[in-house]
Amino acid sequence: MINVIGLGYIGLPTALMMAAHGLEIVGTDYNTELIKTLNSGRTTFKEDGLDELFINAVKGGIRFTNEYQITDTYIISVPTPYDKFSKKVDVCYVISALESIMQVCPKGAVVIIESTVSPGTIDKYVRPTIERNGFKIGEDIHLVHAPERIIPGNMIYELVYNNRTIGADKPEVGEMVKELYASFCKGDIIVTDIRTAEMTKVVENTFRAVNIAFANELAKICRHDGMDVYEIIRICNMHPRVNILQPGPGVGGHCISVDPWFLVGDYPSLANVIDESMKTNDGMPDFVLNRIYEIIKKENLSDVSRIGLYGLSYKENVDDFRESPTLQLLECQERHLGFSLKVYDPFIKDDIVSNQYHDFDSFLADVDLVVIMVGHDEIKNNLNKLCGKVIFDTRNICDLPGTYKL
Repeated sequence: MINVIGLGYIGLPTALMMAAHGLEIVGTDYNTELIKTLNSGRTTFKEDGLDELFINAVKGGIRFTNEYQITDTYIISVPTPYDKFSKKVDVCYVISALESIMQVCPKGAVVIIESTVSPGTIDKYVRPTIERNGFKIGEDIHLVHAPERIIPGNMIYELVYNNRTIGADKPEVGEMVKELYASFCKGDIIVTDIRTAEMTKVVENTFRAVNIAFANELAKICRHDGMDVYEIIRICNMHPRVNILQPGPGVGGHCISVDPWFLVGDYPSLANVIDESMKTNDGMPDFVLNRIYEIIKKENLSDVSRIGLYGLSYKENVDDFRESPTLQLLECQERHLGFSLKVYDPFIKDDIVSNQYHDFDSFLADVDLVVIMVGHDEIKNNLNKLCGKVIFDTRNICDLPGTYKL
């Protein structure tokens, strides 16, 4: 039996996938309401294919509980936020889960950490926690790091087809864990050491963050001199060795907007390009606010209360709003504009900000300036409804005449 600890955006799909492919799974989470929801037969967030996978996992015998299990294999998949001041990873949830496991696990158990951590975190925090509880690593407890590699909006597909990395102290333990993931994963599964596994996951997200920052900085340069950044990128990308990404209003989610800071926090004198790239991405919501102010003046919009942000999630067609550029923008809006903005997102059903709408047509009826922050399919398929509005498109999805761009 495998006890999956943490049933959020990563832990739940992983547990369901394993159960649907014949492994005995018990999912554990401290959140009582979450467990009640799952035991009532409902999932806790929206994702293509998740409900079907849930049904198959239930048929496979998956169970959900607040209790940690006595078993030989544990997967820890809890959040790893970062301290915004020090830029270092906060492993409090990992350590808390580990402490609870130590209270029930038998000797010889394998503890797999899926949560993303900075290089050296397992040496610095995890190993001492295990030893402090009287277990000898390599004999009483076998440590493995198997970082997740999936993205909201395409989780189910990527769980099956993405390559994976397994970091272990002992190759034979790594191979054993590889077999567990091979029950459903059709991608290549690489077995290496723990420190390498820690580093590769963070480096993958850092690579993407740096490339996004280049596109965002290019957008600022082009805006300064009145050039079309999208046309420039289109032409440059015709070169066989150039692939510039698209600029946007910022970077959200719990990977690209967070993981690179781990390297900045751990290597402050060395991670200079990464540091500047993250600052560039973090500065995009401010840049968007300044553009809104410019558009207000240019269009002579007298009623500034009739400005609306379309999109609250951090990317298109998902309900995940962690670290979303819209939320970042709202945090500093009063400092720039001194008034509240209207907000609408078809995927966010609960009120999480003030002036939030839950109907697209009602939202449009109450705004004169529409700022497209997220390129959901809904707005792509209904651009005709924006006719007559002032449009500021930060995602380059609208080709209506007069549309403002980054």
